[in-house]
Amino acid sequence: MDARTRIDTVAAEARRLGDSRISDLVSAKPARSREFALRVGPLYANFARQRYDRQALDAVFAAFEAAGGTQALNALFDGAQVNPTEARPALHTALRSDLSSSDVARNAHAQACDARAAMRRVVEQLHSSGVTDVVSVGIGGSDLGPRLAVDALAEAGASPVRVHFLSNVDGHAAKRVLAGLDPARTAVLLISKSFGTQETLLNGRILREWLGDGARLYAISANVERAAKEFSIPPERILPMWDWVGGRYSLWSAVGLPIALAIGMDGFEQLLDGAAEMDAHVLRTPMRENLAAWHAATAIFNRNGLGFGAHAVLPYDERLRLLPNYLQQLVMESLGKSVQVDGSPVAGDTVPVWWGGAGTDTQHSFFQALHQGTEPVPCDLIGVVQPSHGHEVNHRALLSNLFAQAEAFANGQASDDPHRSYAGNRPSTMLLLDALTPHAFGALLALYEHSVYLQGVFWGINPFDQFGVELGKQLASTLLPVLEGRDEAHDNVTRELIAQVGARS
Repeated sequence: MDARTRIDTVAAEARRLGDSRISDLVSAKPARSREFALRVGPLYANFARQRYDRQALDAVFAAFEAAGGTQALNALFDGAQVNPTEARPALHTALRSDLSSSDVARNAHAQACDARAAMRRVVEQLHSSGVTDVVSVGIGGSDLGPRLAVDALAEAGASPVRVHFLSNVDGHAAKRVLAGLDPARTAVLLISKSFGTQETLLNGRILREWLGDGARLYAISANVERAAKEFSIPPERILPMWDWVGGRYSLWSAVGLPIALAIGMDGFEQLLDGAAEMDAHVLRTPMRENLAAWHAATAIFNRNGLGFGAHAVLPYDERLRLLPNYLQQLVMESLGKSVQVDGSPVAGDTVPVWWGGAGTDTQHSFFQALHQGTEPVPCDLIGVVQPSHGHEVNHRALLSNLFAQAEAFANGQASDDPHRSYAGNRPSTMLLLDALTPHAFGALLALYEHSVYLQGVFWGINPFDQFGVELGKQLASTLLPVLEGRDEAHDNVTRELIAQVGARS
């Protein structure tokens, strides 16, 4: 079954269901609320308020199998070249779990264990050094994952250092991060796989000059030689990255050093353990009971069956406020492709636009469009059962809002006044963490990683390259000499824009 046939199968199931309402699907089968739910360790997921029935779901799972979903998962874990356009494996699972007997995967896992031992030494050294602040300099996958984890897990472990992040090449970002910090009590981490990333190198030079010397300068890179040459960092202060781990999958590696510094190395190991638990579930569980497969099937049904062009991520926990930012890269950089692996055009639509924000704040901003806008936006609603604060009244109010929004999206409310009428029938998935521990957080992120991979398998695309980010960067490098007055722009509009900058500088 080719990708076109798989997508047509999903679309046919959506047509069969027609205008079926979520409320009717739920009321017709009272057991649906339990049967359309799965638990993996500390993570519970409920899909009862999606607009499919068991027949439609089974059709998507059958299409997954026809696409070779089970074989594709084995290939991922075994270290096969699942990234064919760059002739690489994608062995992020080997950073946290040892589930494959292949020599490639076992060798990668051994390298990861050695890197974790080196990370522990660096963490112990910095924690006992008198350093009070650490600035992590990176961008994209070298920033978003660690930034999210540090913010989400800030209460997971006591640390003598505060971790700050600098990614944007805009000099105002560096100015704000450095305000109030003491260079004599600050260490800097430069994170870049190639050590050729413009933003990281430019910000790194600002930080090196600000420090005054390189004694507290560290690097995480696959290009040790360039890191040592560009910034005179000795090898013992350079931790490894590998080309078999993509940037957006790298927080489980030494790229996670900011996380370990913020919550302790033991906490970082617990993060890995949570992801490993999800890895084992995804690898060993048949598709119809597989949480990642169910999540991926839901995304595909909403995109290719119902035609929805956007997806919202709505965490009802302030500590997860950066999750939508992280998932934008993970999902849209992975699945934002218009050609299949063989270079032919994709058979239908791939990734929708992912966006979102934390409740309850967002209820007072964009929820108006979610409830009464012209196009439904499917969403993942995420809650945490046990808070880490003692404000029980607030937490009950938070959960009541979380559950109320899911109910309102699904059921709506009729009114004789059209301005006060809510159409409902807007699909959502509920994800609940028992508590926001490193272990549970690791399981949550790994779930999304595997869901993304399976969606890529279904569509026949490569979720591990990202050539789409290169063109703008290439053009930017040619325009630098223009802005410096050493060359002339070839594009008429660009010439006019640069003339405006020159006139106002």
